[in-house]
Amino acid sequence: MSVAGHAPPPFFKRGPAPLARLAFFVTLALLLLVADLRFRTLEVARMAVATVLWPLQKAVLLPVEGAGEAGNYFSNLSSLQLENAELRKRQLAQANLLLRQTHLEDENRRLRALLIMQERLDAPARAAEILYAARDPFSRRIIIDHGLTHGLENGQAVIDELGVVGQITRAFPLTSEVTLLTDKNQLIPVQVARNGLRAVVAGAGSGAMELKFLPANADVLPGDTLVTSGLDGIYLPGLPVAKVISIDRNSSFSFARIECEPLAGVERHGQVLVLGKRIAPELPEEPKEPGKKPARGRKATK
Repeated sequence: MSVAGHAPPPFFKRGPAPLARLAFFVTLALLLLVADLRFRTLEVARMAVATVLWPLQKAVLLPVEGAGEAGNYFSNLSSLQLENAELRKRQLAQANLLLRQTHLEDENRRLRALLIMQERLDAPARAAEILYAARDPFSRRIIIDHGLTHGLENGQAVIDELGVVGQITRAFPLTSEVTLLTDKNQLIPVQVARNGLRAVVAGAGSGAMELKFLPANADVLPGDTLVTSGLDGIYLPGLPVAKVISIDRNSSFSFARIECEPLAGVERHGQVLVLGKRIAPELPEEPKEPGKKPARGRKATK
C-alpha cells in the first residue's frame, strides 16, 4: 500500500499556511483603510456597527456612571451639610444680634420715657437700674444700684415711665432695697382719677393690689385709673398707681372687694426713677394776740 493512500481525511485538512493568511489579511486591511480614507466606503458599515453596539456600550458604562454619580452625590451631600451648618451658625448669630438690638431699642425707649417723666415732675429725680430681685419669697422687693453715697435714703418714692413702682425701705452705701407697691406691707393713699374719690390701695403680695375701705356703693368702676393723692407726703400727687380690674359688691360685707393691677412695669422694666423727698412747706407762725403777755411762773415763797 502506498503512502498516498494514508492521507488525512478532508475534515483534518489544514488550510493555507499561517504566513500566507497573515499577508492576506494585512493586505485586505490596508486596502480597506485606503478605500475608506479615499472613498468613505465603510461609513455606512461603521454607523450600522455603532448603532448595534450602542446599547451594549451603554450597559457597560452604567456601573461606571453610577459610581461617579454616587461619588458626586455624597460629595454634594457633605458640602451641603457643611454649608447648612454654617448657615445655621449665621442665623443664630443674626438672631442674637436681632434680639440684642430689640432689647437695646426697648431700653432706649424706656430711658427716653423716663427722661420725659423726669422733665414733667416738680421734684428732683435720679435714674437707677434694677440689679436683681430680693431672695425673700414672702416679700416683693428689688435692689437698685444707688445708695447712701448717691444721696438716697429711706422713704424715697420709686417710679418708672408708667407709674409708681414702690418705695425705698432700706438704703445701703452702694445699693438700696425697694419695696414694691404690690407687697402686703405697702399702703398708698390714692384717688380715682375719674371723680377724685379718695381711698387707700394695698399690695396683695402676688402682683395684684386691693382698694381698701370703700363701701359697696362707692362710685368705682372697672377700668378706673387710680393716682396718688399726695396725702402721705411721700408720693407726688397725680402719679399713676393702678387700674381697677374687678369689683365684688357683696351686701353681706361692709366694704366692697376691689381688685387692681399696677400700671408700672413692676416685674418687667430694668430702669427706674428715684424721686427726691418732698420738702414740707413751713407753717406760718400763729399771730400773737395784742396785750397778752406770756404767763410767768409763780415765784416760790417761803
